[in-house]
Amino acid sequence: MEVNVGERAPLFSLRAPDKSEVNLEDYQGKNVVLLFFPLAFSSVCTKELCLMRDELSDYNHLNTEVLAISVDSIYALRRFKEEYGYNFVLLSDFNKEVSRSYGALHEEFALGMRGVSKRSVFIVDKEGLIRYKEVLDNPGEMPDFQQVRETLATIN
Repeated sequence: MEVNVGERAPLFSLRAPDKSEVNLEDYQGKNVVLLFFPLAFSSVCTKELCLMRDELSDYNHLNTEVLAISVDSIYALRRFKEEYGYNFVLLSDFNKEVSRSYGALHEEFALGMRGVSKRSVFIVDKEGLIRYKEVLDNPGEMPDFQQVRETLATIN
């Protein structure tokens, strides 16, 4: 399955590292950046999430929440968050349902791994519509965060 700009964002409920349940619909009235990433502790994912951590105030000023999603377990994500001091929500899509519903899942990944999230960014606006989409097939590439911020500025 795949979602496109202008469509309603698929709703989901996932677990955070503290075991709390986080629902997309809880963020209604705010813009949300959904940041799918392949694997905790990998070099590009660490770089990407550290960049988001360091620039989070830019997103906060745009009335935007950041939810970072991977197929890692809540336990791996807890350690990842603690080690790098991430100041936004990390979510475990361990069963791969949300990544698949957004069209952001590698069926075949590196080293024989299957079912790893594709590095992707989706902006969900205050009404729950997809306003930006970037799904990268190459896990070594980084999303265009400048374009993400520009899109957020235009929808605020």
